[in-house]
Amino acid sequence: MLRWALDRRAVLKLGLAGAASALVESVRARLARAQAVPTTDPRERRLANLHQLTFGGQNAEAYFDWTGTRLVFQSTRPPFGCDQIFTMRDDGSDVRLVSTGKGRTTCAFFFPDGKRIIYASTHLAGSECPPTPDRSGGYVWPIYPSYDIFSADLEEKSLKPGGNLTRLTDNEGYDAEGAVSPDGRRIVFTSLRQGDLDLYLMDADGSNARRLTDRPGYDGGPFFSWDGRFIVFRAGRPEARTELEEYRALLRLTLVRPRRLEIFLMKADGTGVTQVTRLGAASFAPFMHPNSQQIIFSTNIHDPGGRSFALYLVNVDGSGLERVTYADGFASFPMFSRDGSRLVFCGSRNAAAPRELNVFLADWVA
Repeated sequence: MLRWALDRRAVLKLGLAGAASALVESVRARLARAQAVPTTDPRERRLANLHQLTFGGQNAEAYFDWTGTRLVFQSTRPPFGCDQIFTMRDDGSDVRLVSTGKGRTTCAFFFPDGKRIIYASTHLAGSECPPTPDRSGGYVWPIYPSYDIFSADLEEKSLKPGGNLTRLTDNEGYDAEGAVSPDGRRIVFTSLRQGDLDLYLMDADGSNARRLTDRPGYDGGPFFSWDGRFIVFRAGRPEARTELEEYRALLRLTLVRPRRLEIFLMKADGTGVTQVTRLGAASFAPFMHPNSQQIIFSTNIHDPGGRSFALYLVNVDGSGLERVTYADGFASFPMFSRDGSRLVFCGSRNAAAPRELNVFLADWVA
């Protein structure tokens, strides 16, 4: 029996080959689950009782609901050719497809009531996965203009992939990287609607969008603090003229090169923007501890080659930088549970195949 609930119509459309591939992947994942025992490095003193929740494929951006009992995440796994949105329990069970199965999706997040999620998707522009960028000239992120943000109902009566979708953004530019405020009334997100990648705030129904940042460069990946007072985000703000020219040239190709990103913090109304890190590295995926005094994020500052990413902790004033994870490869997309007792993150630790990423859950040692 498949671990995740696939929509029958989606499977039929994708064909028997896709379904067979999914079955093979399911069996492989079972074997991996039985054999894999995630271990921690002795220096990882902040992590206890580490558990691996997914096995196989590329699983990323896993975020808690308000109760900490469910997670929403994106995954590339058979029969899908690119990321779709799934939910699962915090023990890795009951995996359910909750996006349409069409196009590419990213950046899902729960509403506080646990009955709805938001995510970004390209499915209105086409059922197929959008093309991946040419990275022969260096690593770049695609900023697909066809990304729009949607909300989806998760209630049992309508729990079917892509059920009860509501389109929240509607413009020709990129809209993605959304997160819901703790009171459920606002959504912060990244948009290219005014010609640069800036942060915006809109009401939960998609109305009343207003711009929060306006400095040239890429402002993205925003999250509210658990008390709703702050927004933490990453930003790549060119300093030299040549850097700005390169940024804008890539943006015309709907690309961003995340060579140097720093962590920023501001009040939830967009005022009081402060730069937290000055590491000169690719630092991204920040999330605040519920104490609103610390931020966990991913960076490659320790690797001169820039290929290895680990989780770091820093105080909101930029002091107290501390490395949290030491596994080889990649670790990112950390999120604290609402009570601060647990940390979920994604990484290549224990990977059984190249490019495999999985979701890990640990108790947080304060």
